Amino acid sequence: MASERESFELSACLRGDKRAWDAFVERYARVIFAAVQRALRMHAPQANDADVQDAAQEVFVRLVKDDFRLLGSYDPSRAALTTWLTIVARSTAIDQVRRKRPQTVGLEHAAETAAAPPPTAGPARATEAVGIPDGLLSPRQQLVLRMVFDEEMPVEQVAAVLGVEAQTVRSTQHKAISKLREHFGAT
Repeated sequence: MASERESFELSACLRGDKRAWDAFVERYARVIFAAVQRALRMHAPQANDADVQDAAQEVFVRLVKDDFRLLGSYDPSRAALTTWLTIVARSTAIDQVRRKRPQTVGLEHAAETAAAPPPTAGPARATEAVGIPDGLLSPRQQLVLRMVFDEEMPVEQVAAVLGVEAQTVRSTQHKAISKLREHFGAT
């Protein structure tokens, strides 16, 4: 799926080549900005241009963080680079919206909430909360589970983002859950 040029550019980026990184940013910035803008329009209609800029910047920070760990995880056999970047950008924008969204409680639950002890830990992604071992699930299975459960996306929307049929998403989700059940001894 990825051209030799893209593979070379990515390899050079992963080695820390500044010119390759600058070319990467120039080439894919529009894709990232468009994905962030669409996600914010859907999940935070009140977002402004500064919010889009912040979220897009966060995407680039995520890509280079920990010696390009996220960018290095891209697998060209699973998706086109633009598709993968769109998913990363969308996830980043939604995460930013969730961090900024104030917690609200209905009046009928306010007394219960005030009396409840504070939580001991912040929210965690499903894979972090369960402690799924590395390598148990394929990157695609992890991505589908993250989109369905962490981002609460409908199967049809996941299919549209990934460019596959909804049944493929359901099948991938089912296989991932079966692996998890087998690993954790659940029936």
